[in-house]
Amino acid sequence: MGADSWVPDIAAAAGPKYKAVASAIAAAVTGGTLRQGDRLPPQRDLAARLGIDLTTVTKGYDLARQRGLIVARGRAGSFIAPAAQDGAAATAAQTDVAMNSPPLAENSRLPQAIAEGLALLARGEGLARLHYQRPGGAAADRAAGAQLLARMGLASDAGQMLVAAGGQNALHAIAATILRPGDRVACGRHLYPGFRAIAQRMGVALVPLRAITAADLIDAHDRAPLRALYVVPTNDSPTTLTIAADERAAIGAWAQRAGVSIIEDDAYGLLPAKPLPPITSFAPTMGWYVASMSKILSPALRVAFVRAPGASEAVDLAAAQHESAVMAPPLNAALVSLWLSDGRFDTLAAEVRGEAAWRQRLAQSLLVETDYAAHPEAFHLWLPLAEGRNPEILASSLSLDGLSAVPAERFAAGAVHDRALRISLGGAIDRAGLARGLRALDRHLRSPATQASPLI
Repeated sequence: MGADSWVPDIAAAAGPKYKAVASAIAAAVTGGTLRQGDRLPPQRDLAARLGIDLTTVTKGYDLARQRGLIVARGRAGSFIAPAAQDGAAATAAQTDVAMNSPPLAENSRLPQAIAEGLALLARGEGLARLHYQRPGGAAADRAAGAQLLARMGLASDAGQMLVAAGGQNALHAIAATILRPGDRVACGRHLYPGFRAIAQRMGVALVPLRAITAADLIDAHDRAPLRALYVVPTNDSPTTLTIAADERAAIGAWAQRAGVSIIEDDAYGLLPAKPLPPITSFAPTMGWYVASMSKILSPALRVAFVRAPGASEAVDLAAAQHESAVMAPPLNAALVSLWLSDGRFDTLAAEVRGEAAWRQRLAQSLLVETDYAAHPEAFHLWLPLAEGRNPEILASSLSLDGLSAVPAERFAAGAVHDRALRISLGGAIDRAGLARGLRALDRHLRSPATQASPLI
């Protein structure tokens, strides 16, 4: 079969079909089915073979061209670009994922740190890391996690620590340990969709607050008892809000008095150069604290350090975590522990912080007349939209320029209808691509507000 008769299987693809077409091209390049110079099927022919309209295929090809996968040569057709095998395919595959990933700094030392760390582990304790680990993680990793949290002002004992397979695994385990159907859990008006999914599956009622403050928690608890508070205290995703230190102290003091648990998902807490003290530090016997590595170093590291209120609670938590994921990836956990001990953790985190700050300055320079919220050392924006702007259509348009934009509706805790987008500045997109995407965003925002779907 020639490349011009290539037909992707997109029947089971989630999301818009045009994105599925672009992703299928990326996957075919990565897998070697399509190679540099191969001619793609004419758009009309591919539309007929897939049973979709021509406009959808055209948008898919346009998206692949924007991502550097293909080149268009007029009547001759569309061809796999020379640079596609050099990483554009991998980048394109990641652009479709609506995850808020940290940016990779130019000349990042992360690949070298991984290679050297694994080599060192293989020469030393590596063999022990090739076996199943005890529930809750290896003792050395739990101790490393306790020391890391102590640096943030959260005193912790290794006996109350757990090493989980990422933040989502940690949240699953915490929810299974302390929540039951019908429990009321306070949260912001927008929240991490992963926790929202856990709450829905468990039959837990989310109670969105006007703002996450001690006063609002008291009001909600007076109306009907709360079982817990779920909160991302630093650089909340999507809103970018950070709870001030004095408010953290007030929330912690109230939770301690009221006996309300705190599920503190501090995914970005270690990113600022001067981290604020966790809310759990003000409510040590009520807080369940999660510090994951995916937003601080890399999503490739499926590791989260979790602090339970005490040693007995940590045993229960380890049992729940074992049921869903058995253990954190042992080599990943060992790498993070190694980097914490030799200082590379701080170096790598500083790289992400510096790149995020650079990208924030870029956004500030290109979106001069746009009002948005952002944390200066993080990698997403919260962009309220004017009346007449359709968040879904704008997000779809921006994806053609490689910019990840997610409508506020995807984060809603209840029946809220905010017209806003979370714009990611990180992930696989490089500096040049981000600049193109932000310029496209600026053009969209300057255009007349009334928007219509481009589909015909």
